[in-house]
Amino acid sequence: MIIQHRSPSKHAFSPPINSLQRAARSFACSRLRERDMEANSSPFKIILGSSSVARRTILAEMGHEFTIVTADIDEKGIRKEKPEDLVMALAEAKADAIMSKLRTINNQRRDDKQTILIAADTAEAIVQRLPIGDYVKDAEPTLLITCDQVVVYEDVVREKPSSKEEAQQFLKDYSGGHAATVGSVLVTNLKTGFRKGEWDRVEIYFHEIPDEIIEKLIEEGSVLNVAGGLIIEHPLILPFVKQVVGTTDSVMGLPKDLTEKLIREAL
Repeated sequence: MIIQHRSPSKHAFSPPINSLQRAARSFACSRLRERDMEANSSPFKIILGSSSVARRTILAEMGHEFTIVTADIDEKGIRKEKPEDLVMALAEAKADAIMSKLRTINNQRRDDKQTILIAADTAEAIVQRLPIGDYVKDAEPTLLITCDQVVVYEDVVREKPSSKEEAQQFLKDYSGGHAATVGSVLVTNLKTGFRKGEWDRVEIYFHEIPDEIIEKLIEEGSVLNVAGGLIIEHPLILPFVKQVVGTTDSVMGLPKDLTEKLIREAL
């Protein structure tokens, strides 16, 4: 709730307020705050299975509180022909790896809330129900979100650059041209075993990017840590983004609308 406070005009008349009235107003305000907190409380908890700063920022913007657990899998060991299939497979692998980690945690609190797992990558699928073990039965309500994304340029999948030289070539290719991001969100309910994922694709068109801008991006280094070396929200690259067909949050790695949709469906 947002309450706008306006200063009274010079001619406004404010009747005197006695201590009882002040106390009554204070109590009413405290009750409103309590109701707001109750309304905003979530029936589940969230773990974000990603170290991405962009994803952390997006999830926080969505109003969710969360902790972080990373999957630590060999992403290069998972290969698929289609980018949509690849990001979905990576989301599932990360979700499975984190679930395995969580099963080893024995000191979690117990309650009656529903437990949910969200894994992010991009490709539409409803996956088979997972076996439910003692950990799932005893687990506190948890929503796990794992994410992955690739860039597609001229029908070729691009992951994180392997070197500065490769990142530089990636950016030169985008100059005056276009690329696409493909990412997925996978949601698994740890109590019921329900799992569903969907993929999202965004097309990005660029103006000519000056060589000096590309050199600055390489020196700064952040493009080396993202799929395809592509960070359209970066202040150096943003002025050269001509058009985005899709949502910026999807390009950044976590589409808000899709994530919320899958959360609702898994509950």
